[in-house]
Amino acid sequence: MFIKVLCILPLLLVSAIGAPSGRGGRRGYKGKWELVSQNSGVSAMHAILLPKINKVLMYDATIWRVSKFPLPPQKMPCHMVDPVNKIQDCWCHSVLFDIETSQLQALKIETDTWCSSGGLTVDGNLVSTGGFRKGANTARYLSTCENCDWKEYPTALAEPRWYATQVTLPDGGFVVVGGRDAFSYEYIPREGLSNKKAIFFPFLRDTSDNLPLGNNQFFRIENNLYPFVHLATDGNLFIFANNRSMLFNPAANKVVREYPALSGGSRNYPSSGMSVLLPIKLYVDNPKVIPTDVLVCGGAQWDAYFFVETRKQFLPALRDCGRLSLMKPNAVWKKEVMPSPRVMGDMTILPTGDVLMINGAKTGTSAWGYAEEPNFLPVLYKSKAKRGNRFHELAAGTIPRMYHSSSVLLPDGKVLIAGSNTNNGYLYDVKYPTELRVEKFSPPYLNPKLAKLRQEIVVDTSDKVINYGKRFRVNVRSKELGLNKADLKVTMFAPAFTTHGISMNQRLLLLGTVEVINNVWPGIHSIIAAAPPSGKVAPPGYYLLYVVYKGVPSVAMWVQIK
Repeated sequence: MFIKVLCILPLLLVSAIGAPSGRGGRRGYKGKWELVSQNSGVSAMHAILLPKINKVLMYDATIWRVSKFPLPPQKMPCHMVDPVNKIQDCWCHSVLFDIETSQLQALKIETDTWCSSGGLTVDGNLVSTGGFRKGANTARYLSTCENCDWKEYPTALAEPRWYATQVTLPDGGFVVVGGRDAFSYEYIPREGLSNKKAIFFPFLRDTSDNLPLGNNQFFRIENNLYPFVHLATDGNLFIFANNRSMLFNPAANKVVREYPALSGGSRNYPSSGMSVLLPIKLYVDNPKVIPTDVLVCGGAQWDAYFFVETRKQFLPALRDCGRLSLMKPNAVWKKEVMPSPRVMGDMTILPTGDVLMINGAKTGTSAWGYAEEPNFLPVLYKSKAKRGNRFHELAAGTIPRMYHSSSVLLPDGKVLIAGSNTNNGYLYDVKYPTELRVEKFSPPYLNPKLAKLRQEIVVDTSDKVINYGKRFRVNVRSKELGLNKADLKVTMFAPAFTTHGISMNQRLLLLGTVEVINNVWPGIHSIIAAAPPSGKVAPPGYYLLYVVYKGVPSVAMWVQIK
């Protein structure tokens, strides 16, 4: 069933600050907000762009047995939650959101996905893991086809995975790390199978915060849920929990190296900072060790959750960032300062290699009603600029995007913003109502005055399946008589599974350009690029491929690497 969700308001320009000026019209233009839907159907606690069908999957939790989208007749019968008392759930908790039309497609999910994790397979299908209660040991599968729906396996995982992180491995498989009271990790089994045992990981036990209260009593804070896990370019996992991090080999169950602690506070749930693996620069011929940096920003003081819980005191969020070069022998954190404090924010890597920081609050922590002062100002982090000159504030939004917000990079270079629910249920008459409106934010590179620089990928004549280490062709239709290789970047973006301020498996690759052949047909130029060298750098699967010309990205096409 498709329901047309109509905006009562027209597409609304909330902010486009300053007249474009400077080189290419960039300077002074701070982006644009559009309201594209009044009703996402479900609160977008989890979100990811699905390949092939070009729709954003959104889902919340089943615990409340309500949403804003009733199950359509073809999805009946209702889910029988309690057969003894005949309690049913007749609401959708998962939808597909059409990024062009804002139409919703109903999906039916029964196991509780509250605070779960996910990632895409080699074939572009979604695997979701964990959640709450009977959903905590579940693995779920959603194929990317128009009429597909969820398949759920409630006994797939050996341990409950509530607030866990799922990461894609070089061979396209998955590991799920941590979760509440789960000081372990496990490989996600093949569909229909179940794990008998998880692998103990003491690092998660050792990074859990508890505040002594006396008489052998402790207040549980944790600060290590939803750990940041990034696949490093050597095939090991960078794992960050609380304020500590390591490079870890899961196959050998071995710590490869430990990094210095990141000072200033705690960064993981409920302190909920943000983290990305910064864009990976590749060449036609790559070095044996490919450099890569990780960025961790925001969060909260380690005991901030205690102050909200016991005193209703909202401490200021952290304002600092730490940047670490993972492959350097003596890597140390280098600190930077954001324009404003941020907790529960999202970081989205843009096609240009810059990072968008968006959503969140200025005080408090994650949890229902545990934060105040929405941070309405997005920030652009220019990763290649000199330290001290990397942060640029953009056009302010108007909708608070607090706990349970999400962000998704779209093929056209816009960023979809949805969610925000600080309540135990769907509530609309409170200070921060359950948010169902969906927006799109256009970064500065989408300034209309730069439109002539936007290349158009000719999908039909470009290579859409590429192989490791091989060269491939991308054809573009252009208003330019010829393209200079120095003005071009070809980038590949792995779609992120976004929830609770963590963007699982997000990565951007800046590919090596072999040559540019101008005017292979009238107005058509051909770019020969080098594919990533291995699954350690780019796990197999689907990516959005952009051609960036003079800082302006094309609309992306989907490519599959294998």
